[in-house]
Amino acid sequence: MHWLLAAPLRRFVALAAFASLLLNLALLMPSLYTLQVFDRVFASRSIETLVMLSALTLLALAFGYCMDVVRAQALAAAGRAVMERLSPPALEQALLRGAGPGARADVERVRDVAQLNRFLHGSGVRALFDAPWLPIYLTVIALMQPWLGVTAAVGAVALAGIAVVTERVTRTRTDALTRLSRGLGRHADALVRHAEAFVGLGMVASAVAQWRRRHTHWLDEQDQLGASSARLSALARAARQGVQMAVLGVGALLVVGADASPGIMVAATILLGRALQPVEHLISGWQQLLDARGAWRRLCEPGSAVSKVPTLRLPAPSGRLSVERVVFGHDPLRPALIKGVSFTVGAGESLGLIGASGSGKTTLARLLLGLWVPRSGSVRLDAADIAQWNRDDLGAHVGYLPQDTSFFDATVAQSIARLGAVDDVQVIRAAQLAQAHDMILRLPQGYDTMLGDAGIALSGGQRQRIALARALYGQPKLVVLDEPDAHLDAEGEAALRVALQALKAQGTTVIVVGHRAALMAQLDTIAVLKDGTLQAIGPAATMLARWRARNVHPLPTVRVDAQEATA
Repeated sequence: MHWLLAAPLRRFVALAAFASLLLNLALLMPSLYTLQVFDRVFASRSIETLVMLSALTLLALAFGYCMDVVRAQALAAAGRAVMERLSPPALEQALLRGAGPGARADVERVRDVAQLNRFLHGSGVRALFDAPWLPIYLTVIALMQPWLGVTAAVGAVALAGIAVVTERVTRTRTDALTRLSRGLGRHADALVRHAEAFVGLGMVASAVAQWRRRHTHWLDEQDQLGASSARLSALARAARQGVQMAVLGVGALLVVGADASPGIMVAATILLGRALQPVEHLISGWQQLLDARGAWRRLCEPGSAVSKVPTLRLPAPSGRLSVERVVFGHDPLRPALIKGVSFTVGAGESLGLIGASGSGKTTLARLLLGLWVPRSGSVRLDAADIAQWNRDDLGAHVGYLPQDTSFFDATVAQSIARLGAVDDVQVIRAAQLAQAHDMILRLPQGYDTMLGDAGIALSGGQRQRIALARALYGQPKLVVLDEPDAHLDAEGEAALRVALQALKAQGTTVIVVGHRAALMAQLDTIAVLKDGTLQAIGPAATMLARWRARNVHPLPTVRVDAQEATA
């Protein structure tokens, strides 16, 4: 549990440890009180001594109560520090993973942070602070009576052995159960995301049956782990009671043989119960310890919330885009989806990507934005590899219109401003540049219209035009549009063409993925992809004519650099 000593938690843990020290010192008083009552009060029959001992013990217990509260508050503050420091970057990593190949969109790291917070609020962490006091309690018992100390030490070793067995038995099974649980959650999320298709195709029963099989397997593993944990917890409780009975029995023999007083016998039994209680709690809550340890291990994985390394802030780019022998594939064992593509687009120029379905256009667009990382080669914005950019910094210079447009439950203005602080001038400018200003004004509340989750309050064409305004917000230097005319009517297509002309006039580099010749004719250069290779690149008019005639030759015979094409 070395993560408890991380810099953000160190002061809270130190305070909790100091409070535990004072708490455990205070909790020595009940056993000492018992010893004094049996050996002094009964012998002297002094009421004054009893009153004084009782007052001191009550004072110690009150002090112990205060220290227990302080420790709980310190650990709660540590949990809050964990949430504040790790939750935002954990969510950021979830978003970045969701944008990567395979669409691994999940919030597992956010759940891991919440797991650490729950642990810091639970009883398991308090047992960790109390368990180191076991040797001290055993020493006090040995000072009272050596044979009682030996008996207590043997019992403590037996209980520690049960703890070791518990760790070995439950560790592997707990890790496996965690993986199954997370996989089951992802499966359920995927089913819900595709609910429309399942219902429309009558696949609900089949989908539920598939999920039920995985769920049953998870329940079986959970039952096995629960049974093992229950047996070990019950064994720990029985062992603690047995050790206390053994100490009581040995103490009785010593009292009979006049080698110990009744007070020592009872006090040692009480003290041993206090000493072994944290160990029993550790065994009972061992799964919580394993869950917390596993959560921290996942958070420390490369690229995760804890291991994230700040990157140097680069200057604003001019918009020159260079693709250098890029190769990309999801699986190294399968053929690449993008195969050695190279081209250059100068600042302020425009390039269209065309090709048959499955030729790799959308994949290449994601590589150009740095959403996906190539297997080899590089994509450079100006001279810097786009992977070197901090994503937040890069977002201020890049606009992106994906095929599937989506919005959160926010106003039109907030959506165009990318959920940041709304700059009225920039929002209206982006809407006007996207030729969406008049359309937005016709909405019920204009720019204050709530879009609803996923933009369900808008038609497909309206979503597309507002998403284009979002892509153009902040005057980006590089804009990538993936099928921007997919849902547009004639009016929307005309507005898109005007927007492309305005982007060229202001010197913005534009990459457009599309099929329609009317849109592609607005661009400077056209690149033709086929099966992940760059088949040809050249001036838009020439390439469109050859594309219509399906007379595009392999790249070596017609290749023209994007800068040369516009010269």
